[in-house]
Amino acid sequence: MRSHTEGRRRVTIAAALVIAALSLAAAPVPHESARSKAATPGQSEIERALDRVQADPNLATERTIKTLRWKDGGETKPSRLPAWLTWLIGLFRWLEQSARILIWAGAIVSAGFLFVYIVRMLRAPGHLGRREESFVGPTHVRDLDIRPETLPVNIGAAARALWDRGQHRASLALLYRGMLSRLVHVHGVPIRDSSTEGDCLALTANRLPQGTCDYLSRLVRVWQRFGYGHESVQAATVYGLCGDFASVLDRASDSGSIPTPGAA
Repeated sequence: MRSHTEGRRRVTIAAALVIAALSLAAAPVPHESARSKAATPGQSEIERALDRVQADPNLATERTIKTLRWKDGGETKPSRLPAWLTWLIGLFRWLEQSARILIWAGAIVSAGFLFVYIVRMLRAPGHLGRREESFVGPTHVRDLDIRPETLPVNIGAAARALWDRGQHRASLALLYRGMLSRLVHVHGVPIRDSSTEGDCLALTANRLPQGTCDYLSRLVRVWQRFGYGHESVQAATVYGLCGDFASVLDRASDSGSIPTPGAA
């Protein structure tokens, strides 16, 4: 926007130029005719010319320019909505702005619940049973052959016959081999080829009735005392183990009531 002084200056200059032009037009010229002198502009004509110059918008001292401005909102009018509805609208606006954070938080919580569910499912007894169904028993545990076809049908009677013939080690080894074979192939205990006597007892602790576990403990104790400690074992103890073998291990026992033989 030009200043007021600059506009006034331009008007003055234009007016001076107009007057000069009129003066030149009215100046006497040699040999000018009388008719030309009569055409000299008067004061009224000069004033009309000045008015036309001042009326020109390009030479005006002031100019009006329209510009765009942001509308001032002023004071916010009080809302006529109920307080609870205003709060609800604010909640939805906050949820809209926080949608990404809420989605990530929901994903993390869902992943945590899924992890806990998977862990509980893996620890459930039913799932453990399904895993054991696919277990394939070994043919040997350490150096002992536990395949059913390599054992006599009546293991208890065969072991007693060996004991009576003086083959004490062979008798107790047959009882121990028969025990391992029945645990794997009849009761489904996941015994490995490297399992020790203690491992076998630990694996049967929560799978078989308490009476069966007691019989297994007695048999393993006698086997260890004779085989590793070279201690003597009473014949009555061996006879009790031989006599109870079939009723305890040849089939899955429904009860834990096992006859207790004489003490070793």
